[in-house]
Amino acid sequence: QVQLVESGGGVVQAGGSLRLSCTSSGRAFSAYAMGWFRQAPGKEREFVATISTRGGSTYYKDDVKGRFTISRDNAKDTVYLQMNSLKPEDTAVYYCAAGYAAQAMTNLGRVDYWGKGTLVTVSS
Repeated sequence: QVQLVESGGGVVQAGGSLRLSCTSSGRAFSAYAMGWFRQAPGKEREFVATISTRGGSTYYKDDVKGRFTISRDNAKDTVYLQMNSLKPEDTAVYYCAAGYAAQAMTNLGRVDYWGKGTLVTVSS
């Protein structure tokens, strides 16, 4: 089992930045690809970004490319999502996720573990 706990959400003005963190406990963090997903009010959960086990490969949703950066620190069992130039449409609950392959995890059905989420609100 893998337990994932997100932190770093909050309220920020449009154009601002936030950094989300997700700490893992349980089975070996470095064995899992990691990712971030989000769910806006009234919408389905969607892929945002994923990263391979050693961080060599990353994948991003098109509308966050150039604004968001996913990274991981295997020594700290933590994955990050740096979010810059935030827009009101980025408002959502952001979920941390773990799976076996970063590219496959862009499909929600390939996620094995989920965190409980952290709320990000971007005001205009």
